[in-house]
Amino acid sequence: MSDAVKPDRPGATLVLEYEFDAPPAKVWRAVTIPALRERWLPDCDLAGAEPESSIAGEEVRFRLRDSEPPFRESHVIFRIEPNEDGGTRFRIIQQACDDQTKLPQAANANCCLMLAA
Repeated sequence: MSDAVKPDRPGATLVLEYEFDAPPAKVWRAVTIPALRERWLPDCDLAGAEPESSIAGEEVRFRLRDSEPPFRESHVIFRIEPNEDGGTRFRIIQQACDDQTKLPQAANANCCLMLAA
């Protein structure tokens, strides 16, 4: 696994990389067959159970949704490729959705955020 750094700004991308002994076809099944995926990525963490897009055997994209307010959403992309040892290089790429990276707007006209008492 590569070392990953927590994003320091909204909208940043988080990338995790793993090397598995399993062949790419087996890893592909684990991320695309709902009964297998449910074990490690439950439907309740997804904004929709179906992938947003996929490239067969190479990449699948889901939309995640936080279970607690403010219910932020993000895209998670799983990339699969064979490695030099006959196993699989597996990348997880998570990106905040564009509409969630905006700062809250002030309710008053002077552009300052005010806290409610």
